[in-house]
Amino acid sequence: MGAYKYLEELWKKKQSDALRFLLRVRCWEYRQLPSLCRLTRPTRPEKARRLGYKRKQGFVIYRVRIRRGGRKKPVPKGIVYGKPKSQGVNQLKNQRGLRAIAEERAGRALGGLRVLSSYWVNQDGTYKYFEVILVDPAHNAIRGDPRINWITKPVHKHRELRGLTSAGKKARGLHGKGPRYTKNRPSRTAVWKRNQRLSLRRYR
Repeated sequence: MGAYKYLEELWKKKQSDALRFLLRVRCWEYRQLPSLCRLTRPTRPEKARRLGYKRKQGFVIYRVRIRRGGRKKPVPKGIVYGKPKSQGVNQLKNQRGLRAIAEERAGRALGGLRVLSSYWVNQDGTYKYFEVILVDPAHNAIRGDPRINWITKPVHKHRELRGLTSAGKKARGLHGKGPRYTKNRPSRTAVWKRNQRLSLRRYR
């Protein structure tokens, strides 16, 4: 087994003494730092490499802190004007996961970079911490690499805002295959529109 395989197995056992201690100490350190900060290297190198990270120019790692919990409706004094269906304030859940939100915040703050993917690194009672892999599309080391230069095309601008990263696709229900997922492709809205449209065949 190579070194990366050992790291992978270690991260699978998050309740082990070694990892519990490491996560506790690191979490204290993360709390003292800003909510978005650049790192010199990934905390989980084997995970970052599986998601496409390479230790070369043009690749950047940022750690993002996201507050945990559901999405309370932002209304004054809990008063929602409207139908009883939309009266709820407290027990509402976000449509996307916290990892997708972390990618969005990193992508908005660093508009010139492209979000490749992200992964979980730590959490406590209040926050979750994710590391986001970003790529510089203007760097020659990226533009000249046939394995990654697909991300330099204009169509991949802000892919994290359009649900094209792994976390975004999960929220859109695109991680599954087979007959149970036919109503999710190409998107739930597109399938709904197709089924609502009345098609009348006639001789022309």
